[in-house]
Amino acid sequence: MNIRSLEHLLAVAETGSFSKAAERCFITQSALSRSIQTLESDLGGQLLDRIGKRNELTPLGQQVVERSRGIVREAAELKRGAELLQDGAGLIRVGLGSGPGALLVQPLMRLAADQHPRVRVNISRGPTELQLVQLRARQLDAMVVDARRVQPAPDLRIEGLGELRAGFICRADHPLARKRQVSMAHMLAYPLAGIPLSAEVSRTLLEQYGPSSQAESITAIVCEDITALIATVEQSQAIYLGIVAAAREGLQAGRLCELKVEPKLGIGARFAYVTLSGRTEAPVMKLLRQLVQEHLRDETGAQKAAPGKPSGR
Repeated sequence: MNIRSLEHLLAVAETGSFSKAAERCFITQSALSRSIQTLESDLGGQLLDRIGKRNELTPLGQQVVERSRGIVREAAELKRGAELLQDGAGLIRVGLGSGPGALLVQPLMRLAADQHPRVRVNISRGPTELQLVQLRARQLDAMVVDARRVQPAPDLRIEGLGELRAGFICRADHPLARKRQVSMAHMLAYPLAGIPLSAEVSRTLLEQYGPSSQAESITAIVCEDITALIATVEQSQAIYLGIVAAAREGLQAGRLCELKVEPKLGIGARFAYVTLSGRTEAPVMKLLRQLVQEHLRDETGAQKAAPGKPSGR
């Protein structure tokens, strides 16, 4: 009995077809049939009933399939673990949410290109739900996403990364930039730009700023790409609502400023590093963890308000 034969049986069980299973396994249908016949011979019983064009698992086949999933998965992990120990090379396959993407994509690509040319980087962007499917299918090694969007599950290892504060950011020469205090009414005279708001954030905004801050009306420009949102704010009178750290570069350069909103926004983004429980992490993934520690932080070194004397209005 060998692992490949178990993989072939699983393919037939999952597709219900010898032809589709052969395509999935990149072998001919006759080779697939011989492999399963050999497995049946090794196990001393029939695994599939071939009823017309249909293939159904026998009771023995059902038991073998159930136990084979874990065996095949562990064998793949064993092979992958051996590959991970090779010299200096590696593959980082990571899914990034909106906030982590704005803070990590460029530093990760620069790190790989400049300092680790033998490391390959594959970055996935998109809905957290889709990235979880990719993680469970072992198409991703890790995710760095909004912790609020990940439901705890036995097969997931969820490591909290702390909270980054949120705020309101505008261009340095924006009409509101010189005010000592800015209200929600002031800001709603301009387009607000941000990512889709979670239910928790929406409730907090409603509690702090009243009915005018309802989720369906507060943001005029909604996009998952925070980098694009901030670029829009730099080139218009729109106001960015989101994590302040994502605007770090513009704040440090003096192109952007954080508005002094009253009451102060009492919520931030909670990120998490998500992997599969029990899965061996590639040594190369320490590069990603180092970047997460360096860049998912609040310090902006930014100017707190625009230069010049505030108007007080």
